[in-house]
Amino acid sequence: MKLPPMNSTTRISYILDARAATAHFPGIGRYVRNLTSALAPQLAAGEHLTILCNPREKREEERELKGGSLSPHRAGSQVEIKSAGASLFGLSQQWRIPLLLKRLRFDKLHATRTDPQFPISSCPALYHSPYYLMPYRPGLPTLLTFYDVIPLRYPQSVSMRARLLYRLTTTLALRAASHVVAISEAAKDDLMRYFSVPPAQVSVTPLAVTTRFQPQPAARVERVRGKYALPARFVFYLGINKPHKNLPALIDAYAQLPARHAPPLVIAGAWDERYPQARQRAERRRLGDSVRFLGPVDDADLPALYRAATLFVFPSLYEGFGLPALEAMACGTPVACSNTASLPEIAGNACRLFDPHSVTAIRDAIAELLEDGSLRSKLSERGLSQASRFSWRATAAKTLHCYRLVTAVAGGQ
Repeated sequence: MKLPPMNSTTRISYILDARAATAHFPGIGRYVRNLTSALAPQLAAGEHLTILCNPREKREEERELKGGSLSPHRAGSQVEIKSAGASLFGLSQQWRIPLLLKRLRFDKLHATRTDPQFPISSCPALYHSPYYLMPYRPGLPTLLTFYDVIPLRYPQSVSMRARLLYRLTTTLALRAASHVVAISEAAKDDLMRYFSVPPAQVSVTPLAVTTRFQPQPAARVERVRGKYALPARFVFYLGINKPHKNLPALIDAYAQLPARHAPPLVIAGAWDERYPQARQRAERRRLGDSVRFLGPVDDADLPALYRAATLFVFPSLYEGFGLPALEAMACGTPVACSNTASLPEIAGNACRLFDPHSVTAIRDAIAELLEDGSLRSKLSERGLSQASRFSWRATAAKTLHCYRLVTAVAGGQ
């Protein structure tokens, strides 16, 4: 659909629900913050963005507006922060958020009608929910962000109650949505397969990495190496230990490496005590200190940790996007990763792909990269080039196009 041109008489209000941008949802928080910072400078004259936050997050967002890294782009009159006044997990959001949206839309309409410099032709509004827990009758044209179908593809990772709740709430969210943005082509395919969403109703807006993920100075790398007592060579994995991450298979593959090819395997990231299988597998195979579980690491240390590694390995069975692989590539680290779901989209020709269902395939990929320095160098160069194709600016531009598309349809244009 051809969109109408933006002009001085156009007034459009977009409302982004950022209530899921909390420590409970670190991935969604990163998505929302990077998206808003990249959206703001691309807003056309007459476009306005309101960010709905929980009270605590509202204060943090306002601090960023006043003096943080986002202030040059977000301190203008086109962006504002509002307290949502209703919990993401509470039933009251089903009526409080629609009432708030109605009031916000009325306020924008009133403001534009009383401004003599900007006569109004139309002022449609859009509600963007980056999570499936949302008001299911928001009263506005709605855009929904969709990430993955892990509860359905890997039911052992969640309880029966959680699976049923996921299917119910996602179905309700999709019914409320005028359009959906999926974070990868693989996620779009899953959306059509599991929820029968028409392809025309879904756009793909890939994730990206921030500029801090780049090759690091040697001194910074050595400081971080010392902080975590890491050796000169090691194989690195970053991520949680949930079943679809496939860590027991990684342990088995590592255990099969010849001793001369086996620098330590370092596993970092949040640890869910419900899934101890990886630790148990390492103990059963008597791998001792050759496998290290760092647990959560400081976010500020991630670029140097990636860069310090001899290679990054990502054996996940399923990823809606697979951000760690892209982060490692952006830091110039050679990557070996699964050939399933979204990962080939991210990897391009810049990673050593393997079948994550085969322990032998995982082992061979790690061994090949450990043995072949020229291949590591080649993948490092390709990875930098591949990672540069993903940017939050491009993600925001595609998202903003969806905003305009949905509001144009709603406005009958």
